[in-house]
Amino acid sequence: MVRYLPDIYTRFRDDYPEVAGALDRMGRAADGAGPLDERTRRLVKLGIAIGAVADGAVRSNVRKAIAAGIGPAEMRQVALLAVTTRGFPAAIAGLGWIEEVLAAEVEPEA
Repeated sequence: MVRYLPDIYTRFRDDYPEVAGALDRMGRAADGAGPLDERTRRLVKLGIAIGAVADGAVRSNVRKAIAAGIGPAEMRQVALLAVTTRGFPAAIAGLGWIEEVLAAEVEPEA
């Protein structure tokens, strides 16, 4: 899997390691704050990113979902679910970002 981190993100981590560390700790605390398993947390975070129309967050969550063993069809459904709650433009933007990451990181299905 290709690892892509935007320059602004890597600079943030280099320039502000204490803030980055606090953010990491907060994320781990949120992950452990309830009964959801990793798979469910990944799909929820993807849905939130799509709802926020956050290009980088969608792409990041797709890469993390792939690493967690979540399949393309599941991620696509998350985008489609956004149609009724966030609207068609956000859902289609999210679906497009999902497809771009999948094309770059997942081998074509036979």
